[in-house]
Amino acid sequence: MASFNCRWILSFFLIATMALFHQAIASGYYTTPKFKAMPWKLAYATFYGDETASETMGGACGYGNLFNSGYGTATAALSTVLFSNGYSCGQCFQIQCVKSKFCYKGFTTVTATNLCPPNWAQDSNHGGWCNPPRQHFDMAKPAFMKIAQWKAGIVPVMYRRVPCIKKGGIRFAFQGNGYWLLVYVMNVAGGGDVASMWVKGSKTGWISMSHNWGASYQAFATLAGQSLSFKLTSYTNHETIIAYNVAPSNWHVGMTYQAKVNFH
Repeated sequence: MASFNCRWILSFFLIATMALFHQAIASGYYTTPKFKAMPWKLAYATFYGDETASETMGGACGYGNLFNSGYGTATAALSTVLFSNGYSCGQCFQIQCVKSKFCYKGFTTVTATNLCPPNWAQDSNHGGWCNPPRQHFDMAKPAFMKIAQWKAGIVPVMYRRVPCIKKGGIRFAFQGNGYWLLVYVMNVAGGGDVASMWVKGSKTGWISMSHNWGASYQAFATLAGQSLSFKLTSYTNHETIIAYNVAPSNWHVGMTYQAKVNFH
């Protein structure tokens, strides 16, 4: 009799657990533990552009006008090692100047929006600051000026990954056409990054999207005239969320659509 009761309790527990899981799916997301700040590490930082940060617009991540996409001037280009073939796009970093007479106290927080490419014509310790295996931040000048005097040129820094604090849901900027959908993913909270992505039309199942470059994903599928949902998995902590009915059936390329969910 006791064995029967144990089996009954275990079955009830499994059924209840599955019910909660499906309820989480239906609500639009299911999640692993929240992203937490990582330990401090040593790197170096320079800056590019001027005080207007006009030269930082666009960039390898594909965010376009950084003011319109919500990133502003608190941005940085990452060296090849940190950029991770674009999977680091959207990650947030606290950066603090150290061991230099040009340092200011405190730190600033920036988002990765660009790649600082290698300069093989220069030595890694003399001009080729972004050459592998160096960990380096080429910051927008307004961001650099929050941690050090700009005349320093290059300074040693301590940095760490931190959660990205964003308002509202993830945004999806559409390019392509009805047969090839290219989506730029922006306003990503939590770890700030995306490892994999799927799209679902109102007449299709889930379709895996391939990583194009930076923060963009693509699907070669006939999706015109269908409302679109997206499923995304975080690159850093593997959290997965589902954003249902992000775009209406009359969606257009050149438009940006915002979900009601985001990473944690």
